[in-house]
Amino acid sequence: MEAALVETISFTPLHVAVLIAAGIGAGIFNGVAGGGSLISFPVLLALGLPALTANITNTIGVWPGYLASAAGFRREIADQQRHFVRLGPVAAAGGLVGAILLLTTPSSDFTAIAPWLVLGASLLFAVQPLVRRRLSGGDDPERLHPAALVIGTFIASIYGGYFGAGLGVILLAILGLCLPDSIIRTSGLRTVLSILVNGVAAIIFIIHGGLVVGAVVCLAIGSLIGGWVGARVALSISANALRVVVIVVGLATTIKLLA
Repeated sequence: MEAALVETISFTPLHVAVLIAAGIGAGIFNGVAGGGSLISFPVLLALGLPALTANITNTIGVWPGYLASAAGFRREIADQQRHFVRLGPVAAAGGLVGAILLLTTPSSDFTAIAPWLVLGASLLFAVQPLVRRRLSGGDDPERLHPAALVIGTFIASIYGGYFGAGLGVILLAILGLCLPDSIIRTSGLRTVLSILVNGVAAIIFIIHGGLVVGAVVCLAIGSLIGGWVGARVALSISANALRVVVIVVGLATTIKLLA
């Protein structure tokens, strides 16, 4: 049924413009704090794509935006190789599990808990400085809970491979709590992990099929532009202001998922 629907979808010039604009918006949000799928995914649904097709198309379409964001954060991620070595395989494995879950299991159960995952991450991120100081006791917090870092990243990556709206907020909360780094450096690391999560999921979805190529291309063009802009915006505002933006995006994501 969905395959037939995909084959009959055609886009007018207005649809193309709307999709590119949605890609730009998604790229900006993903570059700053995550949550870009809240812009692009509803647009795909409004254009008549079935939910699964829209999710697959969206994951592939916004992925180039993460590459642009990483380019914007290149200085912040240049010396974090040890974190990539530790967390990269975890993120890739989680993205793989999430993508397979999406394609093989009913979505109702996971969809029900997704808003609460994002809400919990938003609240955790809001109090993260206080919690991290309390847990660290003056020592390097990375040494105190490496298991929490790995397990949290894996769970977040499963969510990202499955759906992904608010993945950036969840990752920022986990990384911010477990690593003794600034929010800007953490944002750079979060972007690289998002590339891995969504990249693995995108490969699985391409193999599975059911995507709308025209929509993917339009979203990709827009997300490339928006991802670069989002990274520059994140770098240009204060840490406290960026924290507020992340929290607001997380709460908006929760409300949207509950609606």
